[in-house]
Amino acid sequence: MLRVLFLALCLSSGAAFFSTPASVVSRKQVSRLFVEQVEGNPTYKKVFVAGGTKGVGKCVVESLASSGTQVVCVARSDTSVTDLNTIENVLCHKGDAFDYKSIEDNMWGCDAVITTLGGTTEEGKRVDYEGNNNVIEAAGILGVTRVVLVTSIGCGDSKDAAPPAVFEALKDVLSDKEKAERVLQRYYTNTNWTIIRPGGLKSEKMTGKAILTEDKLAIGSIHREDVADLVVKALKSSSTKKKILSAVDMSLGSNVGGEREVAEFQL
Repeated sequence: MLRVLFLALCLSSGAAFFSTPASVVSRKQVSRLFVEQVEGNPTYKKVFVAGGTKGVGKCVVESLASSGTQVVCVARSDTSVTDLNTIENVLCHKGDAFDYKSIEDNMWGCDAVITTLGGTTEEGKRVDYEGNNNVIEAAGILGVTRVVLVTSIGCGDSKDAAPPAVFEALKDVLSDKEKAERVLQRYYTNTNWTIIRPGGLKSEKMTGKAILTEDKLAIGSIHREDVADLVVKALKSSSTKKKILSAVDMSLGSNVGGEREVAEFQL
């Protein structure tokens, strides 16, 4: 956290508190070289994906790689490293989200970051805050200014959207995810960040009907593949800068309470 506070002071004031090492400058320059403009929207050539071994993260990796984007990720197990490296355009290294240095070293040269980290390790450590915080910090240190963070409905100002029983059951997880959101919002003011909060996750094939919305009371279910599709679209959209968006699928029957209409965010 000390790294976050110190970096935030430097970024927010613009003052040169210290002489930046040449290695850091070169990393920032390399990251910026990858970004091009196509019809007003940025396109990213090399994206670091945290949480890419399963679930939404794995779907994000596959979606980006299939479009020709080079994807970099880390995995804790040799099996996951081997599995991900069988995918064309994917380079997976052995690493751990709890180890800041392994995140920073492998993020070098990337021009955007997506993190879908969540869950608990076999040792009982929850990655929702600590892992996401390491990813966010590394992006700030390396000058990677495009960050998409995937959390959950129930975080922050979407707390009232979650049914009380669900919120109570998940409150510790949601609290950790919310802490990661706050770090990104408060200390990385020069970052083009987007926070996406999915509803209840399902594993069936995508419906293609899921939406993003700024409605803080939106609640419902969504398939993991649809979340990944929306995340990749949001990454590449110029309209999602510093937006917090909920992701739901109104076609799944668990619509917003009271059958309210939900306005779709236009990417």
